[in-house]
Amino acid sequence: MKRRLVSPFSLAFLDIMFCGFGAVVLLVLILNHDTAQARNQTFADLRSEVVQLEQEVLVGEDNLVTARNSLDAARRERVEMQGESERVIRTRRELVLEVARMSRETLASRKHINRLQSDLKSLDTEHKRLGAAAVAERDAGARVREFKGEGDRQYLTGLKMGGKRILILVDTSASMLGETIINVVRRRNMGAASRRSAPKWQRTLATADWLVSNLPAAARFQLYRFNTTAQATVSGSDGKWLQASRRADVDGAINALRKVIPGGGTSLYQAFAVAKKLSPRPDNILLVTDGLPTQGRSKSAATTVSPQQRLDHFDKAVRALGKGIPVNTILLPMEGDAWAAAAFWKLAINSRGSFMTPSRDWP
Repeated sequence: MKRRLVSPFSLAFLDIMFCGFGAVVLLVLILNHDTAQARNQTFADLRSEVVQLEQEVLVGEDNLVTARNSLDAARRERVEMQGESERVIRTRRELVLEVARMSRETLASRKHINRLQSDLKSLDTEHKRLGAAAVAERDAGARVREFKGEGDRQYLTGLKMGGKRILILVDTSASMLGETIINVVRRRNMGAASRRSAPKWQRTLATADWLVSNLPAAARFQLYRFNTTAQATVSGSDGKWLQASRRADVDGAINALRKVIPGGGTSLYQAFAVAKKLSPRPDNILLVTDGLPTQGRSKSAATTVSPQQRLDHFDKAVRALGKGIPVNTILLPMEGDAWAAAAFWKLAINSRGSFMTPSRDWP
């Protein structure tokens, strides 16, 4: 039997090698355990930071949405303010041009007006000296209501105040707030007290007061106000005649008219339609207005009306009134209504009435 040879790779050497490998593996396991714990701790820390950052991102997104909404609102407001600013600038330019135009006209006519006023005052003084006081006392005895104006002239000649049934129509549209379009627009945007105190409207009230105060004592009358519709100033008296000799009827009609605030358009058709509602019909009409109507029987869909359309509305209203009733018109002229005087003058001729435009110092 042969003897086995000794090899350097014998069992003992392999054991030594495996022991070395085992030591290495044990060392690796020990080191890996520490590394895993450190990694887990680091991961937990990073995870908490991530959660916190995500929450901050959500809050930041909400704040961003709010900021964007605020920015959009601010931009819209800025656009609106720019539009309003441009409108105000345009209005200011128009007002400046209007003031400049009026200033030129005023300067050009001031001397002439002063001379005329001086002549009128001289004539009035002479008239009073020759017996105007006696005439005033005589007329005052027949008046149904005392009226004392503040103007330089307390009389009005040529107006036909007679009749048994007298219908007084007073224009209460927005144009009665001023003599120029720009003044009407300016007054229309003011408060109720300012609109009631408009000089032209106060002059209209004084005119109506003068008319009622000078009615024949034996006559019956009715006072209607009109714009787009027509209504009796005394509540509940629509279609009924009032007594000029009854102080309550006279004062009630004037006091009710003073509470009216001018506004709306002008329908002369609705005003003249009152004559058909009263029974018996009026035998005299006193009309206080400032120009041609802006509407007909009903409101038009158009936002503007031309001079020819206003004249057409006037002709239709006159045809609807019919014939046989004198129409006496007191016109308080309005800027830009050049055909009004001719139209109402023609109406006075055809109806056997009268037409006049009193001076600003009457009544």
